[in-house]
Amino acid sequence: MPYPQVLRDMALFVEVAKRKSFSQAATALDMPVSSVSRRITQFEAAVGLRLLDRTTRKIALTPHGEAYLAQATRLVEEAQRSFDDLIAQAKGPSGFLKVAAPTDFWVIQHLSGIVSEFSQQHEHVHIHLDLRASQVDLMRENYDLAITTDEPKEASLIVRKVCEVENGLFAAPAYLLARGRPKHPQDLAGHDVVLPVAATSATWQLSRAGETVSTTVSGRISCNSLSLARRLAVTGRGITTASLINVERDLDSGRLDPVLPDWLLPPTSVYIVTTSRLLPAKARRFIDFVTKRLNTVFSSAARTPELDPAELRERPALVRAARA
Repeated sequence: MPYPQVLRDMALFVEVAKRKSFSQAATALDMPVSSVSRRITQFEAAVGLRLLDRTTRKIALTPHGEAYLAQATRLVEEAQRSFDDLIAQAKGPSGFLKVAAPTDFWVIQHLSGIVSEFSQQHEHVHIHLDLRASQVDLMRENYDLAITTDEPKEASLIVRKVCEVENGLFAAPAYLLARGRPKHPQDLAGHDVVLPVAATSATWQLSRAGETVSTTVSGRISCNSLSLARRLAVTGRGITTASLINVERDLDSGRLDPVLPDWLLPPTSVYIVTTSRLLPAKARRFIDFVTKRLNTVFSSAARTPELDPAELRERPALVRAARA
């Protein structure tokens, strides 16, 4: 079997094995399903071993297939990366980059600008930014990477922690005027909260200078969106949780006030997830660019020149967290 054909068939086997589907591999490679199936059969015949068990419902790796997949994956990824690096040396990173990202407000406000800046600097990379409320299957849905605030549990995924975003409590001034300002986390039990989860109650852990307090809160409104929870809080429906970067404009305009500003909730981590450490130049360049820009955005989140020093002293914990 000629050497280039071996590499092509090896790459084809890796696609089918990872997706456990001839049709999905065919779609990813823009090939007829019949061609994919025929070439895998020919490849198995050439090596003299059965690598895949096929049924009408699914595909499973044989023991030989399991052993071969690990080696083949590494070789295919290294070959692809070497090829991409050659192309990148000639004209810079290029190709189609499919990125999944959360629907949080900061994505619309900041990530869109970061992607726009990256696109201006890398004219040969086409970026598709797909906002998703839930985690995606990177392999099956053909994503190059995902930006997420939910750490994936799959051991096969490569997870890079980009930064941490500090969280606090916020409410509309009208709500606080009517219901009073909590002085301690335990006071939250007597307040309405807008929960950004599907629940009627929740336990919040707030920390200050090494002290941590757990308190149970409840409210009449909940939702599955941090952005919607923020908007509901602006209308005076109760106290909600948010990162400072998501409520900067609301604080500056007076639509929201910090609640218990010395106390912080556990931070939210931002991750970039891929299926491999061996990435093409377009993905590596994008990850480096986004990581640097996001760290800059979050580290400067509290630099609000519109606020006078007295206002900044009223929310020291949030300012410290954003500048850390």
